[in-house]
Amino acid sequence: MSSRTVIACLLGLMVAGCDKQSPAPEQAANTSSGEVSSGEVTSGEASGTSAVEAPRPAGAVDRSHKGEAAPLLGFTAMDGKPTSLADFRGRPVLVNLWATWCGPCVAEMPTLAAIAQRLKGKVAVIAVAQDDMAKVKPFLAGKKLDALPIYLDPKLTLSVHYKANLPTTILYGADGKEIWRVTGGFDWAGAEATELLAEAR
Repeated sequence: MSSRTVIACLLGLMVAGCDKQSPAPEQAANTSSGEVSSGEVTSGEASGTSAVEAPRPAGAVDRSHKGEAAPLLGFTAMDGKPTSLADFRGRPVLVNLWATWCGPCVAEMPTLAAIAQRLKGKVAVIAVAQDDMAKVKPFLAGKKLDALPIYLDPKLTLSVHYKANLPTTILYGADGKEIWRVTGGFDWAGAEATELLAEAR
């Protein structure tokens, strides 16, 4: 099976699992019309594996991976430059995994852009799209997200590695070790986010 076929299957499964409460015909219609889903996406489903544990509630803070090293997996900048989390070593980095069709992802992006601006020079805040350029570029047109660096991961490398629901946001320290991760949509402009981000060192 070709890599393109595998990626297409993974994307199809992620979209199919996005809003499980919707009837199948309605969901298929929404997907084909390009509507944004209102649910989270389990990448365990995307990789074709069964989830080991139940999904955490939206906005839950997970510290069970604290101390784990950032993965040496590649993604690309919008200009096509190959990038990895190793390129951010030496300063804390907040990594947000999102997709253009994921409702909670889209909803939290303005607050992510705001903290990217506020923490500029202290914490690198990046948003890695689980989409390709053809979807991301028109999506960003006209949106005020210039402060938020956008990267591309169309092969879903990071999402599958983390077995993540979308959105998932992970904070790494300057040493490249994980501090915490948040599953689901989150108010990054709120008081809880301020407290969490104060842990970035």
